[in-house]
Amino acid sequence: MAKKDHVSETPATQLLKAHKVAFTEHPYEYLEHGGAQHSAAVLGFDPFTVVKTLVMQDQDAKPLVVLMHGNRKVSTKNLARQIGAKSVEPCAPETANKHSGYLVGGTSPFGTRKTMPVFIESTILELPRICINGGRRGYLVGIDPQVCVELLGAKPVQCALEE
Repeated sequence: MAKKDHVSETPATQLLKAHKVAFTEHPYEYLEHGGAQHSAAVLGFDPFTVVKTLVMQDQDAKPLVVLMHGNRKVSTKNLARQIGAKSVEPCAPETANKHSGYLVGGTSPFGTRKTMPVFIESTILELPRICINGGRRGYLVGIDPQVCVELLGAKPVQCALEE
């Protein structure tokens, strides 16, 4: 891979390569708090196809990962009900960093430090391709969304809210 815009290996790309998952690389200029909407705009993607990796926790502070469309919010109430939790809330950034091994803004669901249950908004699985964080700020990888189910055991949920 001698392409000059090749981003160095991350735990996420190592995992994808180890499982022979085909992916495309999409580096972009990272913007603090820009989120998926920013990366979608910069890369010319529909924000609905850019998937956010959110580290959340239940009432017992057990971490979990939610994969959500870039232009949708998570209804924590609906999510908690569907996964049998009393409540779900986003982790503090430092806590999220500790659980995932990544920096917030560069969190990938692949190759996390801790194995956490992964939940995916069901409509993401209907898309032919998604872009998801590749394990570094300013770096997305394009994959088939089914990879999230195959490699992460992601369970489909319905908890999207319009932004």
